[in-house]
Amino acid sequence: MNKIPVYFMPGLAASPTIFERIALPEATFETVLLEWEIPLENETLTDYAKRMTQKITHKKPVLIGVSFGGILVQEMTKYIEVRKTIIISSVKSNLEFPRRMKMAKSTKAYKLIPLNLLLNIENLAKFSFGKKINQRIELYEKFLSVRDKHYLDWAIEQVILWDRIVVDEKVIHIHGDADDVFPIKYITNCIVVKGGTHIMILNKFKWLNENLPKLILE
Repeated sequence: MNKIPVYFMPGLAASPTIFERIALPEATFETVLLEWEIPLENETLTDYAKRMTQKITHKKPVLIGVSFGGILVQEMTKYIEVRKTIIISSVKSNLEFPRRMKMAKSTKAYKLIPLNLLLNIENLAKFSFGKKINQRIELYEKFLSVRDKHYLDWAIEQVILWDRIVVDEKVIHIHGDADDVFPIKYITNCIVVKGGTHIMILNKFKWLNENLPKLILE
């Protein structure tokens, strides 16, 4: 039997090690971990997504993206045929953004984020993973691998300015009810994970390992 290819895309600035606790049955699935590339000069999110599809070597893969990686995999489906798109701790359109992100767009406040502050691991961890950081900072040293200023500038702008307003109804959305980056009250039509925070890829991995195979095969 041919295995089902499953590609995982991490969140903003995060390395593929955030998926180290995710284990899909090897007899059925072949997993591939994607990582962030440094964007080209003036590259749009759409062009970046197209470039990332060059890393997909299987036909009709499953794409799974976390947070900003969830936004990216939705853009990638414009260019390749997929079996399923699953997003975790992410959004299906900019209508699901919290108010502060909408404000940041209208005021261009995101341009004022001093990036040298973000390059400090603690602040980057708060920005990428949410405020409730009770894990040790060494964890973040391990999981946040992209500290390139050009990438961070670009990534933050692409999130804030994401222009999708029409939801792709086929996207499967898994979301924690304690997510403080994308609060659940703004999210519609999702599978709710009780107690799941923005980093539930790390601490709700048992739920994900149990449910992802079913969601892919359904």
